[in-house]
Amino acid sequence: MNGRRPGAGHAGNPTYADGVYAARGWYGGLPSSITVRVTLVGGIVTSVDVTPHAADPTSLGLQRRFASAVPAVVVGRRIDEVKVDRLAGSSGTPKGFNAAIQKIRNQASN
Repeated sequence: MNGRRPGAGHAGNPTYADGVYAARGWYGGLPSSITVRVTLVGGIVTSVDVTPHAADPTSLGLQRRFASAVPAVVVGRRIDEVKVDRLAGSSGTPKGFNAAIQKIRNQASN
């Protein structure tokens, strides 16, 4: 999106452009969604922000807890290694997060 320059790739791993990327990830039967914003430097996640979009109070609470917990498990990792499972009591929100991360990988590798 902005500030793009080629990221440092490792042998056999994709190379990602440095920058700030955002994508929406959908999940569940309602459906629910979150927006994920990631900053990449050298293919490493240096910051992550999750914006909840749930209207249901229970879902919104789960999304907010997930948003608070996810930086601790994602920041400092290579974007191609990021995959989150159940976190902060939420089993659905990670599916939306992982879908958004895949979109971000695609954006950053173009």
